[in-house]
This record gives sequence, C-alpha cells and structure tokens, in this order.
Amino acid sequence: MFRFLLRFLGFVLLAGGFVALVYDGARSVANNGLRITPLSELLFTLFKDKANALQGAVEGVAPWLWNLAVLPLTLAPASLLGLGLGAVLLWLGQPAREPIGFLTRS
Repeated sequence: MFRFLLRFLGFVLLAGGFVALVYDGARSVANNGLRITPLSELLFTLFKDKANALQGAVEGVAPWLWNLAVLPLTLAPASLLGLGLGAVLLWLGQPAREPIGFLTRS
C-alpha cells in the first residue's frame, strides 16, 4: 500500500512537472525570451491566503531557516522540482528486486 502511494504521488508530480515545463516553454516562445515559473509564484497562485503567512511562520520557528533553506527553494523552478521529486518518489516506490542466486524450487 505504501509503495502504491509513493508511485501514485510520483506520477502525479512527474506529470505536474511536465505540464509546468510545457507551460514555461509556451510562455518563453510567446514572450520571445526565457520565462521560468518559480515555486513561490506557483504557491502564491494555489494558496493565496497562506502563502503570505509562510515567511512569518518559518521565521517564528527559526529565523535562520528562511534565508538558508526556504528562500532558495521558493526561487527554484517549479517544473524541475516537480520532475525531480516525482522521479525520487517513483524510485522509492519501486518493488523490491528478487535476489540473484537463490533457488526458487526445492
């Protein structure tokens, strides 16, 4: 059940990353220049109310965490994060391999 959930989420993130990559490509062609959608823009579009409170919540827990980890993550391209995280989840959800060298018949 856990492997199925990992594979399902991996495929969803992989598909979402591919859609974001195609969307960025179409925007780049239409604007005659490279346009990349950062994760912060995607999060603000999806969660308008909670996106503004993210910085305050993170800095309330650990002030150094915002500049060190969260800010560079939000500036990363959303398509690459979706593709990368989807690939990792698919790798984690793959079935266990059968060991080589063991007899299956007795």
